[in-house]
Amino acid sequence: MKVALIGFGNVGQSFTRVIHEKREMLRDRYDLEIELVAVSDIVKGSVLDDDGLDVCGLLDLVDETGTVEGYRGGVKGLDGVDTVRRTTAEVVVEATWTNLETGEPGLTHVREALGSGKHVVASNKGPIALAYRELTELASRKEVQLRYECTVMSGTPVLRTGVEGLAGHRIDSVAGILNGTTNYMLTRMEQGASYDEALREAQSKGYAEADPTADVEGWDAAGKIVILANALMDADLKPADVERRGITGISLGEIREATEVGDRIKLIARAERVGGEVKTSVLPTRMALEDPLWGVTGTMNAVTYMTDGLGAVTVVGRGAGGPETGHGLLSDLLAIHEATA
Repeated sequence: MKVALIGFGNVGQSFTRVIHEKREMLRDRYDLEIELVAVSDIVKGSVLDDDGLDVCGLLDLVDETGTVEGYRGGVKGLDGVDTVRRTTAEVVVEATWTNLETGEPGLTHVREALGSGKHVVASNKGPIALAYRELTELASRKEVQLRYECTVMSGTPVLRTGVEGLAGHRIDSVAGILNGTTNYMLTRMEQGASYDEALREAQSKGYAEADPTADVEGWDAAGKIVILANALMDADLKPADVERRGITGISLGEIREATEVGDRIKLIARAERVGGEVKTSVLPTRMALEDPLWGVTGTMNAVTYMTDGLGAVTVVGRGAGGPETGHGLLSDLLAIHEATA
């Protein structure tokens, strides 16, 4: 399987390490050899060689110099779109940064790849949250696979659980803790830290960006709940359709009031059927002890599916991180390999 990788930051490099470290297992267990033939990144440069790239050399080079431009051989200087158009890879992995306003540049990369008959694996939730119906219909017309497990809870298989594991069930609602930054901050506030202290800690540990708006105002969770609603409940929603309120207005007094009676405040992303529609929200919510999401603390994420056959089904796991996302991308490649074998 020839793979072109668009985006070579933390996620892209982690994915590259994962497929290199697991090459023998992939060959022995799945009869699969993944060959990286192109890398393109707006900061770190690009290189394309359809005969295959030296993965170890590429990783060493970017560690030492911060760029792949010094790689010997291959075609240099291509942007993401040109790379998608020129590569002979069967699969394009889209791992650029998330933009929930326009979806770019990832949306164009995904459109170009699917339109040219290439399978796509995406960790970038922007294109999937903003253009789910368009992209799935394009993939169907072109008879290629569009996989996006990593767009929600990173490598934890929450989407596959809903789509494949709960096949035959009707999912009436989805409720989840879908942002590790805010969950960590609320956990620390339970322990007595102020909002500002919790935020500074999250930033120092790498859980929050210098500009934490997407996390603390609920936009990150909004993008994820839209993907779940569209993929699992046949909705056609955008992030702007989500009723949304973040955690910036939560006081220590509210936290203490909840904990005094055994409750916890969590930022809950929810999708539920109301009449003939699917309604979505991201709101600070008091959770009682008996709710499975009550015990999900720190940076962990979780989703509870309410089904007609099994009742509540909860998936708990890590929702972010380079290695975690790299493994999630690999799982999608294996799904494509199985589906097209």
